[in-house]
Order: sequence, then structure tokens, then C-alpha cells
Amino acid sequence: MPKIGMEPLRRRALINATISAIGERGSLNVTMSEIADRAGVSSALAHHYFGPKDELLLATMRHLLADLGADAVAALNKAGTPRERLSAIVGVNFNAGQFREETVHAWLAFYVEAQNSLPLRRLLRVYARRLHSNLMSGLAPLVPREEAARMAEAIAAMIDGLYIRRALRDGLPNPVSASALVEDYIDAKLAQAR
Repeated sequence: MPKIGMEPLRRRALINATISAIGERGSLNVTMSEIADRAGVSSALAHHYFGPKDELLLATMRHLLADLGADAVAALNKAGTPRERLSAIVGVNFNAGQFREETVHAWLAFYVEAQNSLPLRRLLRVYARRLHSNLMSGLAPLVPREEAARMAEAIAAMIDGLYIRRALRDGLPNPVSASALVEDYIDAKLAQAR
């Protein structure tokens, strides 16, 4: 008999194990058996909950997006001014939970795999649109719309680029220095617009 209430715990353990395995390997080239071992469950149980590995990878990406989204909503709810909204979004992308090495590796692996996987590409588009929208909500009241769109694109590129540097262990930006770089860019561009 299955234990009541264990399914959500096991699903979460499998998703965490997937992030850990991808983080350690630096790619999506991990097996369901490896993931199941890390989660402390059988491979059969992992397949029972998620089906093929691709479904577990999609669930993991959805989980990362949901965590990022929840963090963003919480941060934006505390932000009063448009400039505070920008700092909230930057801060969320570089908070300790999001900028952990294994999470960064998982994001990078998903970016690479999205070139060949339509479902992963769709999820990354959701992330990109959400980031753009959140940035525009802070930028649009501060600069003309066209400039706001250019700045949003540049800020998103900086965030993605700092994740790549973190994943490649080249320069190893930490959350504070990564946030500071992006904040400096925002301040400089807003000062130019005045």
C-alpha cells in the first residue's frame, strides 16, 4: 500500500535530485537511475511519478520557473516605486536560492537543451516574457517606452550572461557582485535619460 501524503514529498525529492545531478554533471546527460538514487527511491517509482526522463526534466524546469516566479511576486509586492521594482527583479535573479551553483547549472543545461526540445523552449520563452514584463513595469514609468524596451533587453542579457559566467566558473560572480553590476548599469542608463 502506498503511504498517504508521500507522493508530493517524493516528487519534490526527485526534482531536487534532478537539479543536483544536472548541477554536478553540468548537463542533462543524467539517467533516471542516478536521479532516483539521489532521491532515495527506486527507478521504477521515479518512472511511476514522472514517466520518461523528459517529463521529469520538464517538471524540474517548471519547478525552477515556479520558484523564481514566487520569489519575484514576493519581492515586487514589497517594492513601492518603479526603481524599487527594478531592484526587486534584479535581486530575485541573484538571490542565494536562485544563484546556487547547481541551480545555475540546471538553467544553463535547460538553455542548451531548449535548442532541441520544443517544450523546454516554450518554458524558456515564458521565463523571458515574464522577465521582460517585470522589467518593463519598472522601466516604463522612468524612461520612454522604446528606451525602456532596450534597457529591459540589456538587463535580461546581463542576467543571463552572469549566469553563464557563474556556470563556467569564470570570474565566479557572487550574488552581491552580480546584482551590483546590473544595478550600476540601470543607474547609469537612468542618469543618461534625465
